[in-house]
Amino acid sequence: MSSLRATLAANFAERDGEVRMLDPTKKYPMVMPDGTEVKTVVSLNQVIEHPRIEIGDFTYFGHLDLLDDYASYLAPFLFPLSRERLVIGKFGQIAHGVRFITSSANHNMSGFSTYPFNNFMMHEGTTAEDIQAMFDVPGRKGDTVIGNDVWIGMEAVVMPGVTIGDGAIIGARSVVAKDVAPYTVVAGNPAQPIKRRFEEDTINLLVEIRWWDWPVEKIEANIDAIVGGDVELLKRAEG
Repeated sequence: MSSLRATLAANFAERDGEVRMLDPTKKYPMVMPDGTEVKTVVSLNQVIEHPRIEIGDFTYFGHLDLLDDYASYLAPFLFPLSRERLVIGKFGQIAHGVRFITSSANHNMSGFSTYPFNNFMMHEGTTAEDIQAMFDVPGRKGDTVIGNDVWIGMEAVVMPGVTIGDGAIIGARSVVAKDVAPYTVVAGNPAQPIKRRFEEDTINLLVEIRWWDWPVEKIEANIDAIVGGDVELLKRAEG
């Protein structure tokens, strides 16, 4: 066991004779050695219940302010009646101030004006069907999909319909308007590729291995291989 893992393990109680470090049910997954929970780091699928949002285990949001409604902050234009979804994979790392601008934020651009007149002209006779029709804007971008083990830097903005591949890194304050390939670093406004994190063969292997889908016990036992850069060690860990 590495010195890092040994230190971490010493801070957790044993259950059933095994040291358990990772727990997907924790609202506050970051716990200091003295037992203090860091309230500004939350497991997103433990604080969000939204019919159009899906979030995998262990994905966290490290926001510097405490929030009452994490869904409304992260995806302010995603409503229960929205057609699109926001899907975020496992082990995501989402930094302070990140926002997902989903398709329901779009205005109709097919005519002379983009002004959403219907939004401001509702009345007692406006039906649920009328309101639902407001979400059927031509040129909708569809779902926003974030892969597994994606790091999204501080105050980045992800635009409607974008897909970000597994293992990608999004630079701070980037505006991501196009899809990002797996294990690619992007930054800027609009975000542009900076580099691939690994060689193509290694990326293909990582996408195939999908360590994030391993049982928690297996992940805990192979943290060194997962955070290291030795692909052969990771392959051996896969078994």
